[in-house]
Amino acid sequence: MAGRRKVGKENIRSLSKVSSGKSYAITLPKDLLRALGWKERQKLIVSVKRKRLIVRDWKK
Repeated sequence: MAGRRKVGKENIRSLSKVSSGKSYAITLPKDLLRALGWKERQKLIVSVKRKRLIVRDWKK
């Protein structure tokens, strides 16, 4: 699988360009998504804090 490397207990992921290169994607482990209860095409909020991406569930 491209983009997945394990260093100790930490998963190292890489960015991939999507279609025309105007967007990027990161693949996430299935077990992590199951633990969060996230589904395919679910709305998420992405923000930046101190050079870190924060991904949260979107609430109505």
